Amino acid sequence: MELTVALTGALPAVIIVSAVLTAIVSVFLLWLYRRAVVRAMSGQAGIAAIPKQSDSPAIAGQSGVSPVLAIIDASSRPELASHGGAAYRQAKHSLNRSAGIYALGGLVYALVLTSAWMVTAGGGFIVLRFLLLLSYYSWPMVLAMGLLVPGNKVRIVTAYFATILVIACVTLFRNADLTVGQVAYLWLFVNGPGSLLLLAFLNRHVRAVGPLVLSFMVAAVTGAVIVVNIVGSSEGLMRGVAGAGFAIGLEATTIFVLLHLAGFALFGLLGWPLLRWLGRRYQDKKMSDQSISLAALWLLFGVLHSFTLVFENWMWIFTGPVAFVAYKLTVRCGFSVLAGQQRTDDPGSTLLLLRVFALGKKSQRLFDVISKVWLHSGSISLIAGPDLVTATVEPHEFLDFIGGRLSRQFVQGEKDLVQRVSHLDTKPDPDGRHRVNEFFCRADTWQMAMEQLAQRCDAVLMDLRSFSKSNRGCLYELSHLMNSIPLERVLLVIDDSTDQAFLEMTVREIWQNLEVTSPNAALSRPVVRCFAVKGHDPLEMEKLLLMLFGARAAVA
Repeated sequence: MELTVALTGALPAVIIVSAVLTAIVSVFLLWLYRRAVVRAMSGQAGIAAIPKQSDSPAIAGQSGVSPVLAIIDASSRPELASHGGAAYRQAKHSLNRSAGIYALGGLVYALVLTSAWMVTAGGGFIVLRFLLLLSYYSWPMVLAMGLLVPGNKVRIVTAYFATILVIACVTLFRNADLTVGQVAYLWLFVNGPGSLLLLAFLNRHVRAVGPLVLSFMVAAVTGAVIVVNIVGSSEGLMRGVAGAGFAIGLEATTIFVLLHLAGFALFGLLGWPLLRWLGRRYQDKKMSDQSISLAALWLLFGVLHSFTLVFENWMWIFTGPVAFVAYKLTVRCGFSVLAGQQRTDDPGSTLLLLRVFALGKKSQRLFDVISKVWLHSGSISLIAGPDLVTATVEPHEFLDFIGGRLSRQFVQGEKDLVQRVSHLDTKPDPDGRHRVNEFFCRADTWQMAMEQLAQRCDAVLMDLRSFSKSNRGCLYELSHLMNSIPLERVLLVIDDSTDQAFLEMTVREIWQNLEVTSPNAALSRPVVRCFAVKGHDPLEMEKLLLMLFGARAAVA
C-alpha cells in the first residue's frame, strides 16, 4: 500500500512541478537567448563588408528604353499557381504520410493502455467500452496532429469529439446505469491533467526548447524528492543533517528547503549529459526537433495515464512507459519502411525566407504554416532575426547558448561563411522532414550572407508586411534580388500595413537602374509578384504555398 501511495503521490508531484518549472524556465531562458542573439547581431565581425558593385551601366543607359515593369497581386491570379500544383501535392503527400505514421504510433499507444484498462476493470471484452476507452487514450494523437498538420485545428478537434459523442451516445443508450456526467468525468480524469501540463512546454512560445528543458527538470525534481526521502528514511541520517544545520544557525524549514535544492542540483548535473546526448543525436540526424517534441508529448501522457491504473496494482505503473515504447517502435518501423521507398539523400529544394524583422508574431504565424509543408519538400534558409530567433532555435544551438558558446554560431567572416554555406544541411531527417538553416550574422556580415544564400536558393519568399522607408535592410535585399535572382522565383508578401506606394516606387527605381548582368535584363515582360495576405485561413495559405512551389518549378 505504501508503494501505491508513493506512486500516486510522489510521481504526479514530480511531473506537475517539472512541467510548471519548465514553463517558467523556458520563457526565461528564451528571453535571455533572444537578448544575447540580438546583442551579438548588432556587433561587428571585424571585416569590411563591401557591397557588390557593377562595372556595367544600367539597362536604360544601354538601350535607352526599359521594358515596363508590371507589379501584380498574385493572390487574385490563381492561374499563376498552376505550375506549383504537382510539387505542392508531393510535399503534402509526404506530410500526410509522416502524420499517418505518427498517428499509427499513437493508435498503438492507445491500444496498449485500453487493453490494460480492460484487464483491470474485468467483466470481459465489451466492444462499446473498448471503443470509448480507445478514443479517450487517442487524445494525444489529436494534439500531435495539431503540431504536424497546417490548417484549421478546430476541425481536427471537432472530428475527434464528434466521434466520442457518437460512441458515448450508443453506450449511454445500451447502459442505463451510465450517465453523461460519468462519461465526461472519465475523459477529464484521463486527459485533463496532461492537456493542461502540455501547455507548459509545447505551446508556440516555448516549443523549441520545452522538451529539452522538461527532460532536465524531470531529472532534477526527481533528485530533490529522492534526496529528501533518503534522508527521511534513516533516523540517524536525519539527525545528522539536522544537527549540522542547527550548528550553523539554520532553521528546520531552511534545512528542508536546502535538502530539496541539493537533490535538485545533484540530479540536475546528471541530467546535463542527457541534454548533450539529445543534442548529439539531433546533430547526427538520428532524430528531428519534431520527433523530440512528439516523444515528450507521448511520454508525458504515458506517465500520467499510468496513474489511473496504479490503484489496482502498483505494477500497472509500467503500462504508460510500455505504451510509449510501443509508440516509438511503431514510428521507427514506419519511417524505416518509408525510407526504403524514397531517396533519403535527396537535397530537395531550398527556400530563402527574407522578412521585415519587426513583424514579430506575424512572422511566426506565417513561418509555422509555410514550414510545415515546405520542409517536406526541401530546406529553408534564413538570417536570424529577433522575430523568429526563439521559434527556430535548434537543440544544439540552445545547448551552445547554455554552455556559453553562442558566439561560435555566428558567421566570423567570408571564409567562414563560404564554409557554412557549402555545408548546408539539405538532407531529410529520419521522418522525411528537412531542416531550417539559420545563419547568425553580425552587422557587417549579413549582406554577404544574404547574397550567398540567394545564389543557392530555388525560391525566395520576402515578407514585406509593415515595410516602410525605415527598413533599409529590406531595400538592399530587394535590390540584390532583382539584380541577381529571376523574378519568377521571387514572391513578395504584403498586407495593409505595407507602404505599398513606397514599395512600388522602390521596385520601379531598382528596375530602371538594373544591371545588364541581371538574369532579368532580357525580360520583355517583367513581372514582380506580390501576394496580399488578409488573414491566415487555410485556403489563403494553400494558395500562397502553391505560388511558392510554382516559383520553385521556375528553376527547371
